[in-house]
Amino acid sequence: MSDSIETVRTVQDLRRIVEGWQASGKTVALVPTMGALHTGHLSLVELAKTKADKAVVSVFVNPTQFAPHEDLERYPRDEAGDMKKLATVATDLVWSPSVEEMYPGGFSTGVKAGSAASDLEGAFRPQHFDGVATVCCKLFNQVRPSIAIFGEKDYQQLAVLRQMVKDLNIPVTLVAAPTKREASGLALSSRNAYLSDAERAAAPALFAAISDVAERVAGGTAITVATVSAVETLRAAGFTKVDYVEIRDAETLAPAAGANRPLRVLAAAWLGKTRLIDNVAVQTPA
Repeated sequence: MSDSIETVRTVQDLRRIVEGWQASGKTVALVPTMGALHTGHLSLVELAKTKADKAVVSVFVNPTQFAPHEDLERYPRDEAGDMKKLATVATDLVWSPSVEEMYPGGFSTGVKAGSAASDLEGAFRPQHFDGVATVCCKLFNQVRPSIAIFGEKDYQQLAVLRQMVKDLNIPVTLVAAPTKREASGLALSSRNAYLSDAERAAAPALFAAISDVAERVAGGTAITVATVSAVETLRAAGFTKVDYVEIRDAETLAPAAGANRPLRVLAAAWLGKTRLIDNVAVQTPA
């Protein structure tokens, strides 16, 4: 298969191609990414190809979702490698705009993320989800897909975007894909490239700890007991800081309350200078 893949960098060129597809009756799926692609991203494209006639992948490191002290400048970028990988899964089009194309001079309008963004990641990264919501709203308007594919690894992001799509009547269906993991259980992430060998060896403890929380709570252990124990486990495993281990309503991300509601364990913790996030479902008895 050729490594060559069609790439557009202006909204005008993007719409010309996509509108041509849609005029001929083709459906379009969007897979938003920030590049530095791994097999988890490629699985999203493969899913998109089963859901629509054409798959568009956006590759854009969005500056508005990074705070000044965060890793925008060192965020991994590999456009040539990304294109080769996307060609292997028959991506139909790559949308790779510049910052100037996405946020031209005088740009001053944004989307304020809703209640799903109020804590967890929202507490530690207060402007993050406003940036995510704004760029995704723009992507949905630029590509005008019928569906958009997101991985469950960024579970709160998915909840925020579902709320935005519903509240703003955006005509796109969001499809969630299960988190892809290494054999060790570590969730695939572009930021895993930051980990040293020693940190990578310790990193799977995050998935193990939240899986233990999910199992214990499903078995009747009190939520506070299970989550406090997980924090202690992570510290013992070498995590330098634990931002949170929480159990939330899987649909609203409100604090867990009431019987027979789907629940999710969500966590964020640091290994050295690398911040990892992960989540798992609580399997409640049938």
